[in-house]
Amino acid sequence: MGLSKYERKTRIRRRIRKVSFGTESRPRLSVFRSNKEIYAQLIDDISGKTLAAASSRDKDIATQGTKTEIAGAVGKAIAEKAKKAGIETIAFDRGGNLYHGRVKALAEGAREGGLKF
Repeated sequence: MGLSKYERKTRIRRRIRKVSFGTESRPRLSVFRSNKEIYAQLIDDISGKTLAAASSRDKDIATQGTKTEIAGAVGKAIAEKAKKAGIETIAFDRGGNLYHGRVKALAEGAREGGLKF
């Protein structure tokens, strides 16, 4: 019998984190996806601080539309907050999720907002 879904995701997450590392000038964009919501954080791994965060639960994000459309809006919101903090380039951390669907929509929204990765 193979790995469970959780064990597989955890293994992928560890493999990504070996390579993806955030600094103050190039923070890590960490994505967490639950069944209902999606969350994004810009993290400086050296100091262990979150520089900016956005989620589908924020008041300024529209709650109408599909989950994929909402994820795109979260990507644009995190890009906007990053611009205010003076951040242009990031390292993308998909958090063990496949680069597909809502995670891809969030990444494309962040790119549209002006982030480079």
